[in-house]
Amino acid sequence: MAERYDLVVIGAGPGGYVAAIRAAQLGMKVACVEKRATLGGVCLNIGCIPSKALLDSSEYYHLAAAKFARHGIKVSGLEIDLPTMHKRKDGVVKGLTDGVAYLFKKNKITPVFGAARLVSGTAVQVAGNDGKTIDLEAGHVLLATGSAPINLPFMPFDGKTIVSSTEALAFDKVPEHLLVVGGGAIGLELGSVWNRLGAKVTVVEFLPRIVPSSDFEIGEHLRKSLRKQGLEILTETKVTGAEVDKAGRAKVAAEDKDGKALTFDADKVLVSVGRRAYSEGLGLAEVGVEVDPKSGKVPVDKYFRTNVPTVSAIGDLIAGPMLAHKAEDEGVAFAELLAGKPGHVDYDTIPNVVYTWPELASVGQTEEQLKEKGVEYRVGKSAFMANGRAKAMDETEGMVKLLADARTDRLLGAHIVGPRASDLIAELVTVMEFGGSSEDVARTCHAHPTLSEAVKEAALAVDKRSISA
Repeated sequence: MAERYDLVVIGAGPGGYVAAIRAAQLGMKVACVEKRATLGGVCLNIGCIPSKALLDSSEYYHLAAAKFARHGIKVSGLEIDLPTMHKRKDGVVKGLTDGVAYLFKKNKITPVFGAARLVSGTAVQVAGNDGKTIDLEAGHVLLATGSAPINLPFMPFDGKTIVSSTEALAFDKVPEHLLVVGGGAIGLELGSVWNRLGAKVTVVEFLPRIVPSSDFEIGEHLRKSLRKQGLEILTETKVTGAEVDKAGRAKVAAEDKDGKALTFDADKVLVSVGRRAYSEGLGLAEVGVEVDPKSGKVPVDKYFRTNVPTVSAIGDLIAGPMLAHKAEDEGVAFAELLAGKPGHVDYDTIPNVVYTWPELASVGQTEEQLKEKGVEYRVGKSAFMANGRAKAMDETEGMVKLLADARTDRLLGAHIVGPRASDLIAELVTVMEFGGSSEDVARTCHAHPTLSEAVKEAALAVDKRSISA
């Protein structure tokens, strides 16, 4: 007999486990299926969390090697202990995945470990990791299977030399030369890690600029900063193929914008050209769930329902940015809607962050988008160079840029490149969520000395009354 649940969630990543927990809080009997041996999905196991652990470790090393002396701290015999660095990273991951398991137990959610397949709109069969078959009946099924790295057909992953982000998080030694294909967040973050630890890093981007969805001015600032740190960045450059020799080194072929042939020799090649929704093997076609053949994404309505009413989808599997926090908010909204409560996600106020140093964080519209739409706007900027806390930290690179409606002063976009931009953006997300103005930010008291004062100064600058400019 199949076990009966109110909700079966397929996928225990940020969207799936959050949806499962919220549904359980609302009184539903919930099971959550996960292919891995641990909960947390790509984000906790091989994505957001381990990459940030390595970013922080490599940043500490960089500070000790390049900045401590300026603070009067003398260091000798500085070395990298990569196994210990990985051990710490793995410990961070284990602590968080164990935490999700605890939350499942606390909320009486049944974890099922194995590969799930829809048998009908209300039936799920799981090929268990223990070799057993498990049948689940559900009032509703939620697809939260996330995404996987895009594999370039002309230079497929081999797991050793040509790798995805998964393998790039676990190199057993610092590469001599790491070639990064793709100038988005993942490539720049992992490129920064290995650059700080001593690798030569070359980033090759097909488009005219890195982080192409960012505000142009802010993205250019980041590009210049990364170049100063030693990353070689080539834009408008197309990778066409790679050959790996017997020693495991790659010779990568490319073309610049004029069609000139380029060749790169590298011992590691990280391909980070985007991610594809993970919808294969779920039996969706067999039960009639519509799937976009090109993207692998599943169309849904405003309640997150697919064309099969008892099957819903969230996260990377549906339209919108492939971000963990977007999936989490969708998980909560889905569960509340399923319980008959109001649930909503404001897609105009989802922040985006690149965790390089300096960090890049943004929310809302870019200056280029406003120009394209013909929206009249005002701009306020504030450089961290003028910020007392940034000077004390020796982290003065970067700026805050705010965009406000010229007529109403409503905040339309916020873009930060600089220290702790990932934390500073939250204030501006909140203001935009409440339909606030640059004046609201300008008239809010910010503690002194803090980095957040740069946000206030940018808001004052919208009205041309910045104090520190």
